[in-house]
Amino acid sequence: MKSTKLQIQNEKGHELRAYLELPANQKPSYYAIFAHCFTCTSSSSAVKHISRALTKHGFGVVRFDFTGLGMSEGEFAESHFSANVSDLIAVNNYMEENYQAPSLLVGHSLGGAAVIAAASKLDNIKAVTTIGAPATVGHVTKLFSHGFDAVKEKGDVEVNIGGRPFKINQEFIDDFSKTDLPEITKNLRKPLLIMHAPMDNIVGIENAEKLYLNAHHPKSFVSLDDANHLLSNSKDSVYVGNIIGTWVQRYFAPQENTILDIDGEQLVAHLNLKEDNFTTSIQTKNHHLVADEPKSVGGDDFGPSPYDYLSAGLAACTVMTLKLYAERKKWALQEVFAYITYSKKHSDDLMPDVEKPKRMDHLQKRLKFVGDLDDSQKERLKEIASKCPVHRTLQSEIIIETEII
Repeated sequence: MKSTKLQIQNEKGHELRAYLELPANQKPSYYAIFAHCFTCTSSSSAVKHISRALTKHGFGVVRFDFTGLGMSEGEFAESHFSANVSDLIAVNNYMEENYQAPSLLVGHSLGGAAVIAAASKLDNIKAVTTIGAPATVGHVTKLFSHGFDAVKEKGDVEVNIGGRPFKINQEFIDDFSKTDLPEITKNLRKPLLIMHAPMDNIVGIENAEKLYLNAHHPKSFVSLDDANHLLSNSKDSVYVGNIIGTWVQRYFAPQENTILDIDGEQLVAHLNLKEDNFTTSIQTKNHHLVADEPKSVGGDDFGPSPYDYLSAGLAACTVMTLKLYAERKKWALQEVFAYITYSKKHSDDLMPDVEKPKRMDHLQKRLKFVGDLDDSQKERLKEIASKCPVHRTLQSEIIIETEII
């Protein structure tokens, strides 16, 4: 998975810090925008886990900081609800102009309310997900209601929200009463997934009920059980991302993937030097794979290395061969593991029969058997493991013919 830093300008000219998370093959089927919770940032663990889980479902995901938060420009006092919606639209427009129009909006807490409002203004958005979202925009004002009187007396004041200081003003407070979220939700008419934890003590579960009742079908609700409001446990945020990725497939038309033509051969590997580093697409007749180099040698580590695939072929062939042999013998082999390590070693260490010392390719194969087998059966399986077709190929003289087409 690749993360690309974006610099997006909102309608006030402030630069919004954003990151685009891409699937392992860097070819997303759809794009989504994630709106973080009130006073949070796009770098919170929950935002990252949900975004990265979505990439595994083929999404490119933009996570960004609202005005005045995280690494985005502007003051927090400018980050009222209307500004949040405006920022979402700015990110949407940027993606439409530079990549592809997003199809999904995901929002956490007040960000959930913001994505509902933004989706009502964007025709390209086909589905919406809220996580622990309030049913009314004004719900969030209770977090800084202790500063209302001071704002009336002094104008700009500093308030403590969640243990952190923020400056607010009257415009900031008043803006939260301008949006009729229940009415917007009633008129949304787009697939809506509402996710909420019953024990959420920041935004109560009754908010999910109100949102659900206001929304029209298709609408869905998923309980987050004992998760807290901030989804601070990684298992909860990863779960959320996976559920969203599965749910939304029902409402999005399947993408016709561009399949590489194998041109009558068994497989083809393709590397676009202009777009990619070492990331290589591999296509067999029915399957798509991704290969890469590890970061230690300048790659992006989006897939196994070429030698990993070599080892994988040996490992897979070994366990399949042992399965067939054990079944034919009716032996009680239940599971088999083949651990492979490739390296270069000197012939002095390996002691093969060679004319003069040299460095040699070395594949170490370690086997683990699960089942009621005696020692003699295990030894026989070890012998058979050396007779699998790939093992034999690697030990035979190989002729590789290369031509230009």
